[in-house]
Amino acid sequence: MEQDDLPRHQLPADDRQPAEFRKPRSRIMYIENKSQGLSGPAVIGRVHFSKSGKTLHYKGLKFQSLKGRGFKANYFEIASGDHYWISGPRKDQNDRLYGGQRGVEIDEDIRDEYVKIISRSNPSKTSGQSKFEIFG
Repeated sequence: MEQDDLPRHQLPADDRQPAEFRKPRSRIMYIENKSQGLSGPAVIGRVHFSKSGKTLHYKGLKFQSLKGRGFKANYFEIASGDHYWISGPRKDQNDRLYGGQRGVEIDEDIRDEYVKIISRSNPSKTSGQSKFEIFG
């Protein structure tokens, strides 16, 4: 029997996703590195929340809130201390501080879900189609 054929509860413990990385404790969010200034590398991806909700996880990075002490940033990365802006993605796609979406990468694994999120709020007035452009 292949491992893929096993029921999830019978998989070896190391193959199961940790509780804090399960989808119910995650959200698609905008993440921008502010360590080099007001505008930095940015991505839209799935952020996972710890059980307490105090720590955010994204692709091996762990973030905690600056609790209002940041300048144009609201989280810091625990290992490096770099400041980040992390928020829900804007439906009008103006995620950057001074507007726009230029240079914002979108993780491939959430691209379809992200398109659904932004298309819900951007219906074209002339047709039933959604009117938006994906950058990245």
